[in-house]
Amino acid sequence: MSIRWDKRNKRWRWEFDRYIAGKRVRSSRLLPKGWSQAQADTFDRTEGGRRYAVATGIAPQGALISRAVELYLADKEGALKGHAKATEHLSAIHGFYDGKTLDELPEVARQIVQVCSQVMLKRHGKMKPMAPATIRNRLAYLKAACRWAWKVHALCEHDPTARMQLPQVKNERHVYLDRRQTLQLARAVKHHQTSVAFRVAFYTGWRMGELYRLQVLPDRLVLADSKNDDRRALPIHPRIARAVKHLPLTINRSTLQKDIARAKAACGLTGISTFHDMRHSAASELVNAGEDLFLVGQVLGHRDPRSTKRYAHLRTETLAAAVGKIGKRRA
Repeated sequence: MSIRWDKRNKRWRWEFDRYIAGKRVRSSRLLPKGWSQAQADTFDRTEGGRRYAVATGIAPQGALISRAVELYLADKEGALKGHAKATEHLSAIHGFYDGKTLDELPEVARQIVQVCSQVMLKRHGKMKPMAPATIRNRLAYLKAACRWAWKVHALCEHDPTARMQLPQVKNERHVYLDRRQTLQLARAVKHHQTSVAFRVAFYTGWRMGELYRLQVLPDRLVLADSKNDDRRALPIHPRIARAVKHLPLTINRSTLQKDIARAKAACGLTGISTFHDMRHSAASELVNAGEDLFLVGQVLGHRDPRSTKRYAHLRTETLAAAVGKIGKRRA
């Protein structure tokens, strides 16, 4: 029997020990914690057949990246919010990893970065190189798929992404609007719901997509399913008490984007790139009002404190007051 219970580790252990073409082929692996015997038996049949194919030269050594991607997309269907986007990104780089094993993942990643960074795409009417963030997103999905295959399906013995490097992306924007500029934009729009979107985003820091999905209660706004899969609630600011009555948004997103572009042009606020800048503006208002970064992260719904840390440079006045206390004589 190739499957046995390992009492010491309290997990199933898979063992392969056969003579193939006069040569002994042996392998042993602890299977993921929590696996049932049925899962272990399924793995035995699949991996045993693959090892036999490898030993006889029918299949390449090592599990294939394409198999890892296949398992990841199948398992995550209906559970991953960005499943369609993940499928799109992984399909776009299929040619790089097709036929390659998990052991070759670091080299595959390097090739993706090298080639994709030279690809020219048409954006806003101009030919521009593929954005570094797009390349990183594709590699991030590939990394997630390969780690999933290792942790959940035990396709390999060690983390195949340990030596995989993702390119650094520095795309933080530092565009912050004040209340006067926000009201200027809100009054320059054509559609009332666009005005509502500007006002609510400034006083909540919530994303555009969240304004379409939130629920309005008498004293707070509630989002049952946020980007981080967490339920969020935020008290309603008095200045938007009337505006939130027109939420959630129902205006077509394309119409909303066009209206935002017209308002920016009319107000001469060309520094604003996206609606997401309203989120940065809300964070800026909180930080400049003296609120600590933890609370800012709570308002914005950040799960990782590093996401809020980008606003630390705004705390100059608070830091100056703190530094001024050094060496100060105390009564």
